[in-house]
Amino acid sequence: MSDVTFHVLENLAPASRSALLRRSETDLSAIIEKVRPIIEAVRTEGDAALMRFARELDKAEIGQGGLQVTSAEFDAAFGKVAPDVIEAIQFGIDNIRAFHVQQKPEAMWLKEMRPGAYAGDRFTPIRSVALYVPRGKGAFPSVTMMTSVPAVVAGVPDIAIVTPPAPDGTVDAATLVAARLSGVETVYKAGGAQAIAAVAFGTETISPVLKVVGPGSPWVVAAKRLLAGIIDTGLPAGPSEAVIFADDTVKGGLAALDLLIEAEHGPDSSAYLVTHSRRVAEEALAALPEHWARMTAQRVAFSTAVLTGAYGGIVLTPSVEESYRFINDYAPEHLEILSTDPFVHLGHITEAAEILMGPHTPVSIGNFGLGPNAVLPTSRWARTFGPLSVMDFVKRSSIGYVTAPAYPEFAKHARTLARYEGFSSHEIAVSEIRKKYL
Repeated sequence: MSDVTFHVLENLAPASRSALLRRSETDLSAIIEKVRPIIEAVRTEGDAALMRFARELDKAEIGQGGLQVTSAEFDAAFGKVAPDVIEAIQFGIDNIRAFHVQQKPEAMWLKEMRPGAYAGDRFTPIRSVALYVPRGKGAFPSVTMMTSVPAVVAGVPDIAIVTPPAPDGTVDAATLVAARLSGVETVYKAGGAQAIAAVAFGTETISPVLKVVGPGSPWVVAAKRLLAGIIDTGLPAGPSEAVIFADDTVKGGLAALDLLIEAEHGPDSSAYLVTHSRRVAEEALAALPEHWARMTAQRVAFSTAVLTGAYGGIVLTPSVEESYRFINDYAPEHLEILSTDPFVHLGHITEAAEILMGPHTPVSIGNFGLGPNAVLPTSRWARTFGPLSVMDFVKRSSIGYVTAPAYPEFAKHARTLARYEGFSSHEIAVSEIRKKYL
């Protein structure tokens, strides 16, 4: 218990305070150099490289069935997953779909800017996308739900999931159930940097796509950075992170309970309890051993590593205003506002990808199917990115239409600006010469 990192914010030097904002993927230089040869091998060797990396990195042997999950494997998955798990997956998918249907933009809109001149937007689906579903520290059908449903709602015609295989060469059964119930039937047994390279370049089995989305390890993040010129790598989603903000109206044991949610993802996660209440901080510290006693050994090891390391712990601030400031500086992936009146605090916090409010809305509920997407920007990218959404699977085209009566006024002003900027062809295109061709 005494090893949990406990920061009294007002006692920290500026450099130490800045260090609290770092995440495990902040410096990827060493991993990037290891990822380069993996990417090049996939580019030049295709399926053979994926098979080899499955053996070497995932300790998995891909059998005779090959890299693509078969229809029979999908069918068999439903017999391997308990009915209550299938029910929970369907419950989540229903909510996620309802949320994202509301989010979907109308296919096209036009507004009359001036009499006879119209402008607007048209939204069309991206033709092909890949969804990365991690597996290294567990199985994540919830990520399958969160990535698949908005892609299906958006109308993407070519959707594929890439996910690391288990040692026996299979894909997690619940992940296959979630994929099929979401509307995705193409799943490949490939993970890590090699999977990102495969969907960027294509292999004998895997077709290249235009975009890849989904959270992953620092190796996945590094591969996305290296391949950003080849494929759209979507919002930056790395290892899990959360800030639990608690005011003096809640019990510290509750804050400790929720602090462990994202901390248990892995030792590369980040998790802080931020509070201006010493009582809450001390109660949380005292409650952690009791909560750890109920967890599995692996998750205790992961969360202990986070909360005793450089990327997690308890931050005691001198005031609620300083709590707000720290949270906005940190720009967390997940933020919980633990308070009996969370709306009092909401207006003061602008930099968070997901904000879950009140004692009855833990990150668990957000992750598994409240409706809003739980694939979120990490490493302070919440300052410029939002959650994964239908908008990540569509592209926007501007539409313009000028009628003959409206043309002269627009042409006059276009000629003036074209002449000023020195573009003679721009000017000529809206000059008297045009009338010869109309």
